[in-house]
Amino acid sequence: MASIPRSGSRGLSSRRAPSPSPPQPPSSTGAVVDCAVYVNGHRQPGEVGYREALQRVRESGEGFVWVGLHAPDDAQMADVGRTFGLHELVVEDAVHAHQRPKLEVYDDTQFLVLRTVQYVEHESMAKASEVVETGEIMVFAGPDFVLTVRHGEHTELSGMRRRLEARPERLALGPTAVLHAVADKVVDTYLAVTERMDVDVAAIEESVFSRQNRWLDIDPVYLLRREVLELRRAVTPLAEPLRILTVNGNPLVPKEVRRHLRDVSDHLTTVIDRVLEYDDLLNSLLQAGAAKVGIQQTTDMRKISAWVAIAAVPTMIAGIYGMNFEYMPELNQPWGYPLVLGLLVAVCAVLFVVFRRSHWL
Repeated sequence: MASIPRSGSRGLSSRRAPSPSPPQPPSSTGAVVDCAVYVNGHRQPGEVGYREALQRVRESGEGFVWVGLHAPDDAQMADVGRTFGLHELVVEDAVHAHQRPKLEVYDDTQFLVLRTVQYVEHESMAKASEVVETGEIMVFAGPDFVLTVRHGEHTELSGMRRRLEARPERLALGPTAVLHAVADKVVDTYLAVTERMDVDVAAIEESVFSRQNRWLDIDPVYLLRREVLELRRAVTPLAEPLRILTVNGNPLVPKEVRRHLRDVSDHLTTVIDRVLEYDDLLNSLLQAGAAKVGIQQTTDMRKISAWVAIAAVPTMIAGIYGMNFEYMPELNQPWGYPLVLGLLVAVCAVLFVVFRRSHWL
């Protein structure tokens, strides 16, 4: 009878468990919209990841990497930050949007935050729920790389990238040329939005001062002023970062790029002037609208008081004769009833004429 072999070194229990694989870094490919290497302003052929692209640039010592990301999460942005050596504070800012427009410099890397705006189409201010929609674009510009991080559905940069690639002499200026192009695109959007808001402000002004509108709806005025304040918070703080970027002698920005940034700064000044003008005008319209509403209420109260005074006369006489006393004037006269009715009509007519001439009715 054959014996059952005992489990030894060759049994199942002696097999070594497979060693766990080392943890892999989180992938950020889902957030990457486009990644390319540019040498002398020309895009290099082929599709590469940002790690390989950065390695290629630093090994050759030529060109720069441009990586475009859209709404990365914490893990994705942390991996990008480790690859490009970004400070942890700016990595956190890039993930959590709603930053104030600003410029921060970490060694040789510039971090620019821009608020984007988009005009929301609407039939009229009375039917609108919002006028401008905001988003955010962040730009990291280093010696051999530029990262653009977008938040919002209206912040796409693919068209701008294609236009820049058609002008290699601009891209040859380096990563700050991309920073200028982004700032220029955003400020041009500001100009377009303010031009569209001109129509809304004019419509509000016409409705406030129009004589044809018997009743004034003050809600659209408050809505537009709220949207103007939102635009002002997006536009005004950008003036200081642009001023710093255009300072003569800035070693991180080439002279030619500074010249172009000055033009962007001029356009931004125009936008800020318009927004401040809208703010002042809407404040005046709010005061005028409140005064007009007060006048409407006063007019209504005068009309109500006039009609109450007219109605008080027949009410008073009817109340007196309704007490049913035996000895009252003209009760036993056949012409007593017509006399009282005629007196009522005459007094009410006189009161109506008096109130009409006094513009109470």
